[in-house]
Amino acid sequence: MSLPLAFSYQKIDADGIEINCAVAGSGPPLLLLHGYPQTHAIWHHVAPALAADYTVVLTDLRGYGDSAKPAPTAGDHEYSKRAMARDQLLVMRSLGFDRFGLVGHDRGGRVAHRLALDSPEAVSKLAVLDIVPTRHTFENADLAFGLGYFHWFFLAAGNGIPERLIGGDPEFWITARMNARHHGGSAFDPAAMREYIRCFSDPAAIAASCADYRAAAGVDLAHDRADTGRRLAMPLLALWGEHGFVGGNYDVLTVWSEYAADVRGRALPCDHYLPEEQPALVVESLRDFFADTTDCT
Repeated sequence: MSLPLAFSYQKIDADGIEINCAVAGSGPPLLLLHGYPQTHAIWHHVAPALAADYTVVLTDLRGYGDSAKPAPTAGDHEYSKRAMARDQLLVMRSLGFDRFGLVGHDRGGRVAHRLALDSPEAVSKLAVLDIVPTRHTFENADLAFGLGYFHWFFLAAGNGIPERLIGGDPEFWITARMNARHHGGSAFDPAAMREYIRCFSDPAAIAASCADYRAAAGVDLAHDRADTGRRLAMPLLALWGEHGFVGGNYDVLTVWSEYAADVRGRALPCDHYLPEEQPALVVESLRDFFADTTDCT
């Protein structure tokens, strides 16, 4: 699906990785990062509203949507959050923004967290949607996590198992995963669902997304453990769905307070897909949080 005509599309070369990008609006820059198994289209309600006051930048993460999908190699370093975060930093620099507000949902939130850790000078404020830090999830995994987030372990399996099984019917996988994590608010837009299915029907996208999850349990976890004890200094907003796994299994603000010095946030009446289930509340929350963001260039 295409966003309103005010959004201009371009492909940006991030040191050899082509990143699909849409930009609209004026004012302080905001970079919005999507999660699994979506593309930048997850922001189709939120982005046009924010573009009234901000320069909104939407991208497809490396391996997703219409961005480049380098073939994974042993260790999955191509899909480390550090590599994916660097893509996004280079995109913003290419657009002329050395400092910006940052929003990430799901996997995009994990990329955003890593970007803020690796390049804190570039991030004025950070908003994360429906996640707690990767290290916390793995180090506190239990039966509830294994059942609720079974896909973390399924997608990280080797020997081509998830790639072959998902590739047999990607439409079923996308719709089943997303419908299982929707509760309250707006229904998924059929055009957005068609876009997710289109992009995820590419075998390279399936392989890349599995590498993304393998990296989370491998190289990303090593990077995160190396940063144990570090706390982000920039303000952090956490939003989560009150009917979702994150809201039901974690004290979200307390967890994030171990990783950031200035944390605020709230639950929204939905499950996992906040920007699609409760877009008006997401816009309201982001507007309030980024309202005094005036130091971005």
